[in-house]
Amino acid sequence: MENPRFLTAQWKNLLMLNYEVDPVVLLPYLPAGTELDLWDGKALASMVGFTFIDTRVIDIRWPWHIDFEEVNLRFYVKHFDGKEWKRGAVFISEIVPKRTIVFIANNLYKEHYRALPMRHIVEPGDTFTKYSYEWRLKGKWNKLSGEVSNRFDDIKPGSPEEFIFEHYWGYNGLSASKTMEYQVEHISWQVAQVTNPVFDADIIELYGEKFAPFLQQKPYSAFFADGSEISVRFGKKILFDPALPVSPAL
Repeated sequence: MENPRFLTAQWKNLLMLNYEVDPVVLLPYLPAGTELDLWDGKALASMVGFTFIDTRVIDIRWPWHIDFEEVNLRFYVKHFDGKEWKRGAVFISEIVPKRTIVFIANNLYKEHYRALPMRHIVEPGDTFTKYSYEWRLKGKWNKLSGEVSNRFDDIKPGSPEEFIFEHYWGYNGLSASKTMEYQVEHISWQVAQVTNPVFDADIIELYGEKFAPFLQQKPYSAFFADGSEISVRFGKKILFDPALPVSPAL
């Protein structure tokens, strides 16, 4: 039986810059019962910017918390539940402009949110549109941006876009043997090419020195999705046997 829906919203205009990261850097964040989900043998972490629209928590539209931006750093994992492999994401850090969201997400889902002033800018053009997500830290505006083709296509099976966008589970480590698991639901999005990606931020302050050598490099890839209505179900705490089965060939 599926858990009830906790949150519904629209996630729109998802800009994702993807970086190859040494797996050793990610292992301390790996929740119990999961393992790294690799693309072409590479461990990827994504800087993600997008907007929440028409947000409802437990089917209530809370004033001043309906439309807002989010920027997060995430990486990819998978978990075998005894029947199938579930592909999911682990969030290292998430930025939003609302302190109430930080309180709820950090306490209910054991996420890693912080509240900072934020804004987003959309600059339309004939062949591409520039999207920028910005947040103010220590008196300076940090930026995640890219020029996005105005042509959108369906995600192709087996493509790098499918790997990045189609993870439908979230995992957070609670202890050495306990993990929070929650389900995210949405349709398959359409995607567009991204050129001139920019990530200009205080990486050490936000994510620590260990991430700086990787996030300062040119992204391994950059993608954009139009987004859709989404729902996030209430999470559940689960205990895992530390011995995981060998991953099947993908």
